[in-house]
Amino acid sequence: MKLLPLDKLGARETNGIVDFGLFLPWVSRSDGNRLRVKVIHEKDQFIQDIQPVEFELNHSIDPEYGDYWSTRIDINTQPKPSPKSAWGEPGRYVYRYCLQNPNKGEIDWIIDPFAREFGVGKLSAFTLGYQPYEWSENEKNWKTPNLKDIVLYELMIDEFGVNIDGTIEKLGYLQDLGVNCLEIMPLSNVALTVDWGFLPLGYFGVDERFGKRKDLQKLIDAAHEHNIAVIVDAVYGHTGDHFPYSYVYRELGYRDNPFMGTFAKDYFGESTDYNRKFTQDFFYTVNYHWLEVYHVDGFRYDCVPNYWDGSTGVGYANLVYTTYQTVKEKKEAGEYWQRFFNNNTINLIQCAEQLEGPKEILAQTYTNSTWQNETLGAAKSVANGNQADLANLGFKLGLDGYPTEVTKNGDKIAKTGLQYIENHDHSRFVCNFGTIARDNDLLQEGNRSLWYKVQPYLIGILTAKGIPLLWQGQEFGENYYLPEQGFGRVMLVRPVRWDYFYDSIGNSVVALVRKLIKLRLQQPQFTEGEHFFYNNYDRYHSKNVLLFSRKHGNKFSLVALNFGNSDQSVPFWFPIAGDYQEELHGQNNLIGVPSYSEYWVNIPSNYGRIWTVTTNT
Repeated sequence: MKLLPLDKLGARETNGIVDFGLFLPWVSRSDGNRLRVKVIHEKDQFIQDIQPVEFELNHSIDPEYGDYWSTRIDINTQPKPSPKSAWGEPGRYVYRYCLQNPNKGEIDWIIDPFAREFGVGKLSAFTLGYQPYEWSENEKNWKTPNLKDIVLYELMIDEFGVNIDGTIEKLGYLQDLGVNCLEIMPLSNVALTVDWGFLPLGYFGVDERFGKRKDLQKLIDAAHEHNIAVIVDAVYGHTGDHFPYSYVYRELGYRDNPFMGTFAKDYFGESTDYNRKFTQDFFYTVNYHWLEVYHVDGFRYDCVPNYWDGSTGVGYANLVYTTYQTVKEKKEAGEYWQRFFNNNTINLIQCAEQLEGPKEILAQTYTNSTWQNETLGAAKSVANGNQADLANLGFKLGLDGYPTEVTKNGDKIAKTGLQYIENHDHSRFVCNFGTIARDNDLLQEGNRSLWYKVQPYLIGILTAKGIPLLWQGQEFGENYYLPEQGFGRVMLVRPVRWDYFYDSIGNSVVALVRKLIKLRLQQPQFTEGEHFFYNNYDRYHSKNVLLFSRKHGNKFSLVALNFGNSDQSVPFWFPIAGDYQEELHGQNNLIGVPSYSEYWVNIPSNYGRIWTVTTNT
C-alpha cells in the first residue's frame, strides 16, 4: 500500500489562495466531461439571493491514479456574488463538485472524498485563515496504554456529551471511573443529521454535526491529559450511497467502478473493492491521516467480513499489516509518534469487529484485539433461563481458545478479545429480564427495577480475561431498548440520561463498577493473570453458580458469581493457604483457609464474591 498525495488532494487554503484537487479515474475531459466546483461562504448558503461562485477544473493524468482534476482560486481577488455576501471574510466556506457529462447531463452534489472539513449534509468545506491546532506540552509525553491494562468505554459523541465540548467536560468523570481508553463511534461525514455514522461520505475529517477538526483534536489532546487513549470507528468495508466513488459512477451508468464493487461480503449494500490499488491506498491514507493529524491511538475496524479475504489477502489483513509497519518505522520520526513505543512494545491499537471469526483474526493478522459476541451470547442465554449455558459462559469469560501472543514476521504482538454484555449494537442487558412498554415497541425500555440481576454479569466481565468494555451509561443503569433491525436502530437519538447517575439504582451500579475497575487496575492477576474456570455442574452450575480464578505469581483471586434468585453456599478448595479478603465488601470479610482443604463459600443471590489472598501461609 502507498500513501496518496494529500498535498494535491482536497481543498487546501493558504493566505486566501485555495487549491482543489480530485482523483476521478476514468472520467476524462477527452470524453467530453467538464468538472466545476461551487463555493459559497457558510453564512450565505441559505440566502436565496446569494448563489455559489463556480470555477472550472483543469484535467490532467496522474501516472499512478489516472484522471486528475484541479484548480486554484483566489478568494481575495474574486468579486463578491452579491453586495450582501460574506465572500472574502474569514471563516468556513462550503463547496461541492458538479460534473457535466455529454450523455448524462449534469451530475450535481458530488462531495469531495478528500475534504478535511464538512458542511451540512453533502457539502465539503474549508476554512479561510485556518490555523493548525497547537497541541499541549503534555502530548509530547503521552503514551498509548499497554493492551493488557485497557479499560474501554464506547460512546457516541452526540448521545454522550451532545457535542465535542460536552464530551470534553466529562473526561474527568471517565478518568475517575477508571476508564483509560475511549472507543468513539464513527466521526466521518454522513448525509443525515441523526445517524450512527456507518454509511460514510467523507473520511478525512470529523462530521460537522459534532464539530470542527480543531474541536476533535482538542478532545483527543484533553483525553490524553486525563490518561485516556482514543480509538475511532473505521468504516472501510462499505460506504454511503453518496460517497463520490459510488455515486458518480452509478450516475454515469458505468458497469465497472475504480473503487467499489463485490469483494468479500456485501453486508450493508455496495462494498469497497480492495482488488483495486486505489481503494487499498485510499484507506491506508485515511489511517495515516488520523494517526498523524488527530493523534488517535488506533482503530476499531467495523464490519471486517466486508473486506476479509484471508490472512494473506489484499484487504483487511494487508491494511492492518501496513499500518503497523508504518508506525514501527516512525520510532525515530518525531515526538508525537513516540506515543506508541514503550518498553520495546508497539502499543498501536488495532481492534477488529470480526464476529464471524474472532480467534482467526487474532491468530492470522496484525490485529491485536477483537470484538467477540460469544460472551454476550452466552450471558444472554443464561439471563433467559438456560442454566446449561453457565459452563459456556465460564469458558467465554476465560477467552478459551484465544491467542494471547503471536509472532508474525519477527513482530511479537500481544492479543486479546473484548468482554462486554452491552454495546451500541444491542439493547441494554437489563432488557433480557423484562421490558416496559411506551407508545410502541420502538420506545420500550428495560425494566430498570430489575437492575440487580445484571450485577453478576458486570462482576464477570470486569474481572475476566480480556479487555472489559462499557457502553455509555451502562455504569449507572441506562436501560434503552434497541430493535434488532430497521431504521429505528440508527435514526433515533438515545441520549445518555445523566439523571440516572443520581438515583438509588444509578448510585448502586456505579459504586459496583468503580470498585471493580479499581480492583482490576490495582491487582495484576486481573489484567495479565491466568484464568481458570471450575467447570462442575453438580457442585456449582446446578445452583446457578459460576466460579473462576485469576492468578499471577503469588496473587490469587477466586471470583464466585450467583445468577440465581437464592443465596448459595458451595464448596471450594483454595490452592494457596492463607488469609483471604473479600474484595467487594472490605476488611471485615476476612477468612483464613488451609491449602486444598474444603471451604464453603457463601454467595448472595444475583451478585458475587471475590476472594483474594492477602497473606500466604
